[in-house]
Amino acid sequence: MPANFLSVFAKSPIKPLEQHIDTISAAAEKLVPFFDAVLAADWETARTLQQEISQLEKDADTLKREIRMGLPSGIFMPVARTDLLEIVTHQDKIANKAKDIAGRVIGREMLIPSQLQETFTPYVQRCVDAVYQARKAIHEMDDLVETGFRGREVVLVEEMLHQLDAIEDDTDAMQVQLRRQLFEIEKDLNPVDVMFLYKILEWTGDLADLAERVGARLELTLARN
Repeated sequence: MPANFLSVFAKSPIKPLEQHIDTISAAAEKLVPFFDAVLAADWETARTLQQEISQLEKDADTLKREIRMGLPSGIFMPVARTDLLEIVTHQDKIANKAKDIAGRVIGREMLIPSQLQETFTPYVQRCVDAVYQARKAIHEMDDLVETGFRGREVVLVEEMLHQLDAIEDDTDAMQVQLRRQLFEIEKDLNPVDVMFLYKILEWTGDLADLAERVGARLELTLARN
């Protein structure tokens, strides 16, 4: 393990976690321009963005391994080692899902039916909003540690997590609407395309679900401290 990475842990076990969520968030956020390119049938741009998402997922995997190897055990830390590892695991699944979404769409050059596009674009953005909200909450952990998980900082983070839950609720409702719209037109589409479209709707919603799990784990960490 590089000495400089260990020195980061010595100063704060939270900084590597923040670096990891930043990389995860960057991967998810690229899905917005990615789907813009898909809707425009600009496959060259879409492939470039897919490759960038894939690279960010690899970067996140590298950071995940460094965090797992670098987190000290057997010494006092302001946050339980198991809590940090669980948060990292949930964060990492977001990048994996973003890579899977982009890879599947590119692999089949999937087109989003025009009847879905008006709802689909804000749906993708709202799912990415959930990831960004989780990122904001994780970036408050240093302040939580400094305040001993007490006072106004806890209230602030709890409010962030409530907002994350509300965003995830929005994505659930939007997915229901999109599935209903797809059901209404599926008889006019290739059955295999329909199957994959349902899967893309599900996987995109998983971004928000996974972000909420990051928030839930952070909430549990708050309760334990």
